[in-house]
Formats: sequence, C-alpha cells, structure tokens
Amino acid sequence: MKKSIIGCLALVGVFFADTSFGQAQFAIGIKAGPNFANINTDASLGENYKNRTGFHGGAFALIKLTKIGIQPEIIFSQQGTNLEISGSSFEQNVNYINIPVMLKFYLIGGLNLQAGPQFGFVTKAEGTDPLTGQVSDIKDLLKGSDISAGLGLGFDAPFGLTLDARYNLGLSEVFDDAAQTQEAKNQVFQISVGFKLLKFGN
Repeated sequence: MKKSIIGCLALVGVFFADTSFGQAQFAIGIKAGPNFANINTDASLGENYKNRTGFHGGAFALIKLTKIGIQPEIIFSQQGTNLEISGSSFEQNVNYINIPVMLKFYLIGGLNLQAGPQFGFVTKAEGTDPLTGQVSDIKDLLKGSDISAGLGLGFDAPFGLTLDARYNLGLSEVFDDAAQTQEAKNQVFQISVGFKLLKFGN
C-alpha cells in the first residue's frame, strides 16, 4: 500500500515537473528608452525641482516559469534634476549603472505586473552653476550607491518585443551626509522598448 502511494506521488511530481519545465522560458535581450527623472525632497518653497529628461539602456535576462518570471537587468541610466532657485536654473546630471531585479506576474497573454528592488552605482555627476553657467564635478557630494523600489507594467509580445513602463522610487538618500541639507531621494519614470535576442523554451 505504501509503495503504491509513493508511486502515485512520484508520478504526480513528475507530471507537474514536466509541465512546469515544458512551459519554462529563458531569454536574453536588450532594452532602451527615455527617463523622466527628478529628486523627491522636502526643500523649501523657494526651490523648484523639475523633471530632467534622459536616456536609459542595457541588457536583461528573463527566467519565466508558468505565470511568474524573474528578470535581472543591468542598465545605464541618466538621472538627476533641473533645479530653479529665484529664477536661476541649476542642472544636476547624474549617471548611474542600475541593477534591477524584477519579479514579473503574468496576467493575460504577455501582459505583466512588475515589482522588485534596484541597486544603483554613480558613475558620473555634474552640476551647472546658475550664476556662471560653469559645469563642475559634483560626484563627491553624492553617495556612491542608491537603492530604489521598482513598480511597473509590461507586455511581452510573442515575437520577442517587450514594452515596459516603470516607476523607480528612491529609498536611500542621494547626497552624502556632509553635503546633505534636506532629505532627497531619486524618483524616475521609465518607458522601455526591448527585444529578446536569444530565447529558449515557450
């Protein structure tokens, strides 16, 4: 009797494993699109932070099993803000290498919800003086790393095209403690178009 039960359980396990792996997919691709970046801060009313439009692009890998997928990425991202103080403009242009790890929940067809952490590293940071217009290196004023939470909506087309709209909400402070005058965190809205260069499985 025990042997029969064990045998049945083994057959069920093999069936589900075969079904799951039969529906599994592994893909590698590239993606790119515009950024609409800003800094979320509790600055005074005399300081007006406006969106900075930039670019992001990079590569991703997708491991999909039935209705759930994991998608790690490595992305170059132009971020920062346009700051206005008393009618004068001050640009902060900050480049990051971001590593998001997104959990994707597939709904109907290729439509999916996305959520996950993102880890970023500053590669370049420049600021424009509102009085002289001179561009200077401000990398020493920023923290070298950044942590964000990503939330988004995506669509994976059957022929390899991917579309994503994602909002990355900063969880860590942007500026170094010594340069910090108020709380400031990144916030970036991204629209991406991608393509799966290699695809294995369904």
